[in-house]
Amino acid sequence: MSKYILYDYLQVSGGAERLSIDLAKGLSGYQLVVSRVFEEARHLAAGQALGAEGLHCLGSAITRPLPRVAEALACFTLRTGFLRDAQTVIYSGLYAPLAVTNQISGTRIYYCHTPPRYIYDWRERYLQRFAPPLRPLAVVAFDAFQRRYEDSLARMDRVITNSENVRNRLRLNLELESEVIHPPVDTERFKWIEQGDYFISLARLEAHKRVDTIIKAFLGLPDQKLVIASGGRDEMRLRQLAEGAGNIRFTGWQDEASLCACIGGARAAIYVAVDEDFGMSPVEAMSAGKPVIGVREGGLMETIVDGVTGLLLEPELTVESLREAINSLHPARALAMRGACEAQAEKFSKRTFVERMEAVVRNS
Repeated sequence: MSKYILYDYLQVSGGAERLSIDLAKGLSGYQLVVSRVFEEARHLAAGQALGAEGLHCLGSAITRPLPRVAEALACFTLRTGFLRDAQTVIYSGLYAPLAVTNQISGTRIYYCHTPPRYIYDWRERYLQRFAPPLRPLAVVAFDAFQRRYEDSLARMDRVITNSENVRNRLRLNLELESEVIHPPVDTERFKWIEQGDYFISLARLEAHKRVDTIIKAFLGLPDQKLVIASGGRDEMRLRQLAEGAGNIRFTGWQDEASLCACIGGARAAIYVAVDEDFGMSPVEAMSAGKPVIGVREGGLMETIVDGVTGLLLEPELTVESLREAINSLHPARALAMRGACEAQAEKFSKRTFVERMEAVVRNS
């Protein structure tokens, strides 16, 4: 085996996880290597035909007790000696690229979903999570990782980003040039089923995804229904916020068939994350003919066409502006956007993505 795709870990059924699997399936002769497959993503890994090369996990009983980031750092630093004479390696994620120091020859390609924001533009926000006595230690750890990350990227032969938004982040934070290849969406799998009576939220339940704002909007719209089809660290708080609301339902992370059915039967999707890297979930919704309510910033400006495939609200999102958008996207208007949504999603098909990545590998 001499060709590999390295990604941090398969944690959930998320966009970066899907991209890694799509690469392994689409490029001939590549093995996908991760540090761990978490329970929430086992169905994702098990449901994909990755070929004879398959999926390799670096973690073991020795590393399992470690937190996921620590395990990933340990695995990609200490357990990737097999890369020494690799022909081609595609690195992805935040921690897998550190393994590039073990690759002595061959081609090194980095596919960047985003630089680690906790050591760049969101550093102060993350430092506030630590108790004051621990913050100096956190600064030392962040600085050490920043040096390793930047050294790893300097060793790459090609750097690809998933959006113009992330391309600009690399320029700003690392003064590094890259090229954009948008991530793939399985337009054959996410299909229109019917127009249901609910809006769907697909964002992970994390603070910067602003799912709490979505919930607050629906708390004041008892005649509108919301399905929250995801999980995350903020789930308990968000469930408490929505407690007693008969028009809001949580499904948690779903298997592939259930997720496709949930998206395919919605009226529209809502995705209002702060400065989203790219945002594959909105494109998946559009692939199923569902317009998306988003915000006018980040990668969403590269996918949602305001007034055509959805609505783009101002970045300073308020509950009131979101309610207004929800009410304005009535069934007839949402249905009229179906064709435009499906056509827009085709621009991000897996076929286009794999063809462009094949060209990168071939010409590197």
